Amino acid sequence: MLRSNPLKRLLPCALILAALSPAIASAQDAAPGKTEAPATAKAPPVPLLWKVSDADNAVYLLGSFHLLKSDDYPVSPDVDAAFAAADKLVFEVPPEQINDPGAAAKFMAAVGYSDGRKLSQVLPADLREKLASLLGKQGVPVATLDGYEPWFVNLSLMLGVSQAMGFSPKLGLDQHLMERAAAAKKPTGGLESMDEQIAVLDSSPMPEQIEGLRDFVDKPTEMPGMLADMHNAWRAADLGKLDELTRVEMKQKAPETYRLVNVERNNAWVPQIQKMLDESKKDDTLIVVGALHLLGQDGVVEKLRAKGYKIERVCSACKVGTADLAPVAPATGAPAPAKGQPSKR
Repeated sequence: MLRSNPLKRLLPCALILAALSPAIASAQDAAPGKTEAPATAKAPPVPLLWKVSDADNAVYLLGSFHLLKSDDYPVSPDVDAAFAAADKLVFEVPPEQINDPGAAAKFMAAVGYSDGRKLSQVLPADLREKLASLLGKQGVPVATLDGYEPWFVNLSLMLGVSQAMGFSPKLGLDQHLMERAAAAKKPTGGLESMDEQIAVLDSSPMPEQIEGLRDFVDKPTEMPGMLADMHNAWRAADLGKLDELTRVEMKQKAPETYRLVNVERNNAWVPQIQKMLDESKKDDTLIVVGALHLLGQDGVVEKLRAKGYKIERVCSACKVGTADLAPVAPATGAPAPAKGQPSKR
C-alpha cells in the first residue's frame, strides 16, 4: 500500500509559490523541522528531459522541481545544451505574470470561503483538535488560519517544512531558467495564465482538501522524510519512484484533484505543444513544467508519443538501455553526434 504523501501537490502546481512565498511565509512557524546545515557540493541532478520532434523542429520537455536547494546547482550540461538550442522558453505560467506585483493579492483572494464559512466549521472535530495541537506547539493560534480553506493551510504547512529543510521556491528550476532567459534576452511564454493556475489550486473538492490536510496533521514528523524522498527521486531521475510518490498516489487517493491538477491541464497543453511543432519550420522551444506532468500514460510525453512525434530522452548521465535514450553511435570512423542531444539548426 502506498503511504499517503500530502507533499505530492508541490510538484505539479507550485510554480506560483515563487511569487507568493512572502504571502504565506508566516506558516513556516507552524511547521515542524529545523534548518539543515549547508551541504557539500553534489553532482548536478540527472535531468528529466525529452526531445520531441517532427521533420523540421523540436520541443524539449524538462520536468521541474519547483522547490530546490542551492546545492542542486549547477544544472546538468544536458539542460544547458537544451537552453542554448532553444529559441524560446515556455513555462506553466508566463514569467511576467509570476513577477506581477498583483499576483499575491489574486492568490490571497482565492484562499478564503466565498460563502462565509470558516476552517473550524468545515474540519471534523478530531482534525480541528489535531491541527490546534500542532500549531499550538509552535505558538501559533489556530484561529489565525480560520479564514482559509484546507488546501491553503496544507500548502502553507508544507512550504514551512520545505523551507526549514533549506528548500526555496526562488531556487526552483523554473525560476532559475526564467532568470537565465531574461539575461539571455530569449523570448518566453506560458501554457496557462496565473488566474488559471490559481483556479486549479482552488478547485479541489472539499472532502479531498480535508483528507490532504489530515495526511499532514496525522504525521507531521514524517513530512521532511517524504519531501527528501521525492526530491531524491527527482534528482536521480528515478521515474518509477517519482511516479509512485506523486502521480500514482494522487490518482488513487484524490482522483478528482488528480483530474483537475494533472489530466485536464495536460490535455490543454498538448495542442499548444503540437502547434509549436507543426507550425514552426525551424525554431526550437524548451518547455519547463512540473515533473508530474511528464509521467505516466496521462503525461505530456506519452500523449505526444501517441500523436506520432519522435520521442528521445536527452540524458548523458543515464545508463545504456534507459527508455527513449538514443543509441550511442558506433566507434568506427568519425564519431557521429548522439541522437537526442540538443543541436542548433
